[in-house]
Amino acid sequence: MHHLFGLVLGQKDLSRAGDLFSLDDAEIEGSLSEALEQIKIISSSPDYQTNDNDQAVVEICITRITTAIRETASIEKHGKALVALWESCLEHNLKPSGKDEDTPHAKIASDIMSCILQNYNRPPIMALAVPVAVKFLQRGNKELCRNMSSYLSLAAITKADLLADHTDAIVKSVLQAWCEIYLQIKMASECLNSSVESICAVDVSQSPLFREVVGGGVQVSRTTPLDSYQASRELKRVSRRPQSQYGWFWPLTNPGDPRV
Repeated sequence: MHHLFGLVLGQKDLSRAGDLFSLDDAEIEGSLSEALEQIKIISSSPDYQTNDNDQAVVEICITRITTAIRETASIEKHGKALVALWESCLEHNLKPSGKDEDTPHAKIASDIMSCILQNYNRPPIMALAVPVAVKFLQRGNKELCRNMSSYLSLAAITKADLLADHTDAIVKSVLQAWCEIYLQIKMASECLNSSVESICAVDVSQSPLFREVVGGGVQVSRTTPLDSYQASRELKRVSRRPQSQYGWFWPLTNPGDPRV
């Protein structure tokens, strides 16, 4: 192992971790698999999930390693060690906390995932990765599952037979996602059915964004509320304008805009 990797990982020295980026990719390429094995040992320790220093060291080292693998095109040489570290994350909690923050091992899995699965057009790498990738689909991390599914769909287009043995796990994941969507739709439907009057009474006319979109085409009164039904008719009318007339405002709805 390169002496700097040995120092940083052996002593978990965060103060020297950044120095790894001063090294040429070719200089450390031969040490990457060994470094990945050392990271696996560190991340599997009982106190890793509560040790901020160790987590920071691991995150920096993984970033440096995956960068070097991409730059030196050495994924096939280090793929086995990379997948082994990736798979070790399955032994730990991957579900986000109450603040929707990824757990330490979910962060590792996410960082490694892109490095591995961006090589979906390389069958030898996919043969190693796919059996591990499908296990992440039902581990309770929606963001990880969503990204994993995107990469697996690309792998299926390139070489579908790699996924054939994992059809059951993939179908279960799809059904679980659809069940969640169905429940959300049903909940929204029940809320709408029980709140029709209050929804129709909402005065959307005073929204700055609504007034900008509709413009002067509708008489908006400060004393007469414009309910949701009337507003929808106005929005349909202005939606027939050429797209160029909207400027920044396209598509028609943008929930993240502070003026809504």
